[in-house]
Amino acid sequence: MSKNNPKPDPDGDFTDFDRPFFTAVLTPYRSLGPKGFLILMVCFGAICFVAGIAFLSIGAWPVFGFFGLDIVLLWFAFRMNYRSARTFEEVVVSKTEISIRKVGPGKRYQEYRFNPFWVRLSVDRREEEGVVRITLTGRGETVDIGNFLNPDDRTSFAGAMANALSVAKAGGV
Repeated sequence: MSKNNPKPDPDGDFTDFDRPFFTAVLTPYRSLGPKGFLILMVCFGAICFVAGIAFLSIGAWPVFGFFGLDIVLLWFAFRMNYRSARTFEEVVVSKTEISIRKVGPGKRYQEYRFNPFWVRLSVDRREEEGVVRITLTGRGETVDIGNFLNPDDRTSFAGAMANALSVAKAGGV
């Protein structure tokens, strides 16, 4: 068969007809990797230990415990930050469907499906910031995409998504 005539799979479905032509996985950016985190914690811990010893030597022994509490709180804050970094959004566009899967830390999971012919892409821009919000609206349902992206990445993704949506509305590649 030629490429224009899709082949049915064993179930009789035409899989080539609705093959995705645009896929994006959006993940939040974290500038401090595991090695940098270890270096930060060692340096912060050493500074707190030295300062704590200084306070301990002048008789202000409770301050030493508060320095330890500072270390624990900083470690906890970074652990929570890294946990939230496991969030991602997967956007898949084919001729007949737009699928958005949002996966959060833990077991949070949401999936949205839209028909590309009936969906509306809204891109909110501010002159000084660039793209601040990307939303898809269809059938009375509105979904924000890429809220955790920085403005440059959001602008780039908005352009790619608009292009993919126009290709889908034109009948695919």
